[in-house]
Amino acid sequence: MVIFKKIKDLQVYISLQNTAKSAVGFIPTLGALHAGHLSLVEKAGAEGMLTVCSIFLNPTQFNDKKDLEKYPVSTDDDIELLVKAGCDVLFLPDVSEIYPNGTDGEATYDFGYLDTILEGANRPGHFKGVGQVVSRLLEIVKPDNLYIGQKDYQQCMVITKLAKMIGMEEMKIVICPTLRESDGLAMSSRNRRLTETQRAIAGVIYQCLVSIESKQQTASFAIVRKECEDLLAAKGLKPEYIALADARDLTPLEDYNKDIPMVTLIAAKVGEIRLIDNLLLQ
Repeated sequence: MVIFKKIKDLQVYISLQNTAKSAVGFIPTLGALHAGHLSLVEKAGAEGMLTVCSIFLNPTQFNDKKDLEKYPVSTDDDIELLVKAGCDVLFLPDVSEIYPNGTDGEATYDFGYLDTILEGANRPGHFKGVGQVVSRLLEIVKPDNLYIGQKDYQQCMVITKLAKMIGMEEMKIVICPTLRESDGLAMSSRNRRLTETQRAIAGVIYQCLVSIESKQQTASFAIVRKECEDLLAAKGLKPEYIALADARDLTPLEDYNKDIPMVTLIAAKVGEIRLIDNLLLQ
């Protein structure tokens, strides 16, 4: 694996690889890598891509600065994991490389409705920061394929919209399934911040998602949501939202609708740690 910290060096290398007709598969990350991230790298490699992964803890997407300060950093371990996963290139820039004119000097994007609901409503400015960094990284790497995980479902929709806004409609966006722990907890960098006690109860989020899916023929969503709210509270979690939506555009649904694809989404706090998850209903 080759590591680059400077944009020009990375672009020269990718250009040379493109001469050899190697398609580029890009996996952007914040670091603190886990098996979910590595599955994206492996997916890109299996599809014959030149796999380019970035590790950049982007400050503009953290609406809570304390959250940024507490975000786990494990760069040496991340590098080792990427080597084992068969990653070809790691882009490891600092903030000044990504934002040479400062974070306030970057373009901003209006994601409309997507920026007003769920994560957008609970994390003001978050998707503005996501748009800034992803547009910048796509401009730098110019990938053929972009690999992202389904766990951040709303973010996947934001990035899909962003690609159209910046004229990269031809780039293929590959949304990969969420990887889970044995109790169903979605793999996340934030999980490593959980205490042993908190980790033991965090799997209840997935239990709620499964319950929402399994009861769609026997109860109204309002009833199932209340059951899930009570279960999360009983386990010591604080739910921020438990939602049902049209999986195509995240339009909220008051009740189940078997005639359209549906997704259920949950955000809840375990102590100070905020976890999100979702499930496409079958």
